[in-house]
This record gives sequence, C-alpha cells and structure tokens, in this order.
Amino acid sequence: MYHWIMGNRENLLAGARRCLFDKGYGRTTARDIAATAGVSLAAIGYHFGSKEALLNAALLEAVREWGDELAGTLTAVRVDDPALRFEAMWAAVLRSFEESPRLWAVQLELVAHLDQAPGLREAFTESTRAARLGLAELFGAPGDETVGGFYQALLGGLAMQYLTDPSSTLSGTGLLASLRVVAGQVR
Repeated sequence: MYHWIMGNRENLLAGARRCLFDKGYGRTTARDIAATAGVSLAAIGYHFGSKEALLNAALLEAVREWGDELAGTLTAVRVDDPALRFEAMWAAVLRSFEESPRLWAVQLELVAHLDQAPGLREAFTESTRAARLGLAELFGAPGDETVGGFYQALLGGLAMQYLTDPSSTLSGTGLLASLRVVAGQVR
C-alpha cells in the first residue's frame, strides 16, 4: 500500500499505526501489519525484532505527533488571566480528544497489556515521564514533575471520561469551576 512512497521501515510504522487505530493493540496481527504495509512478514523482525516492538514504536510516534500538535495549540493560547488561560487550554485539550479518539482508546487498551508485551512497560514508563515534564512546561511550571503529574492525571481522567461518555465530560469552563471548588476545600 505504501511501498512506492517510503522504505520498508516507514511502511511498517504507517501500517502498524493504521492497524492499531482500526483493530486495536490486542487484535492486530503481524500479518495484518505486513499486508497493510505491503511488505513481507520477515521485514517486521528485521526492522523491529517483534510485532510488539513495532506496535509500540508506532503508538509512541503517534503520541509524540499528538503531543507536538497539542503543544503548538497550547502555546498559541494568548490569554493573560491565569484562570481564563487554564480554561482555554483545557478546551483545546478536549478538542484534541474529539480529533483523535482512537489514539486514546488504543493507549487505554495498552495499559491492559503492560505486563504481557516485552518492553512495553519500560517504553510506556519512559514516555509517561516525558509527557509529565512536557505538560508541566506547557502549563507554566517547567521541570516540575509533580505539577506535570497533576496535569497528566487530569488529562488521563478526561480521556477516560471522553471515551466512555463524551456528552458528560467536563468542559474547560467546568474544569475551572471544579478546580476552584477543590482549591477552596483544601485551603
């Protein structure tokens, strides 16, 4: 499918990504990826060592791209008032869920496979830490992994809510109102 545009490695990454989003992590086979990529099954082993390593690489690439796009969107938010900036930034995060729900569904599915796929937990742990630091920077606390962890917990919870019941997921305005209530309770 992709072979005339890219090399085998790139074809495999693109094919794995498509299979992840179409079938999910657990239901994607090496044959699915090879057929989608238009390459031999042996190419998976040659370039990645295993189907799982290829799927992990494809997902991490997709997450990095999402993160880069979101970072661009969030840094473009130019609101001086911190509360209104929080609201606007989380509204942008929620829009990103609408644009890429399969990315989030696959990530949540992946959690169930952390101890079953070789190297998955390590790759996921490393990318999770990088995400915490990235979120801390985007939300104005560069290098603060604790603050990044707070935003990551918020992000993950919102993703879960959005995937299960999009209509009841808090908006940026709802998040800000809730944060004010919680902050008042812990003073």
